[in-house]
Amino acid sequence: MAPEPQERMPFTLRNYAYMLAGVVVIVLGFVLMSGGAEHTATEFDESIFSPRRITVAPIVVIAGFVLVGFGIMKRFKSNEKK
Repeated sequence: MAPEPQERMPFTLRNYAYMLAGVVVIVLGFVLMSGGAEHTATEFDESIFSPRRITVAPIVVIAGFVLVGFGIMKRFKSNEKK
């Protein structure tokens, strides 16, 4: 009886590295978005409208999602011998 061919793993270590890096970038984007809490109900904090929270942080989060998507979709050649 002939041995069954081994199935190829769907992700390589490189895929997982890209996905992990993407998650780290997403978390960084959400950290950049955080803050700006009001201390009392009568105070208004203008820092919630800073360019860091309105522009930079969402771009960083979207870049993280793109990086995760790249890590999932890209096929890297495995180092296995056939």
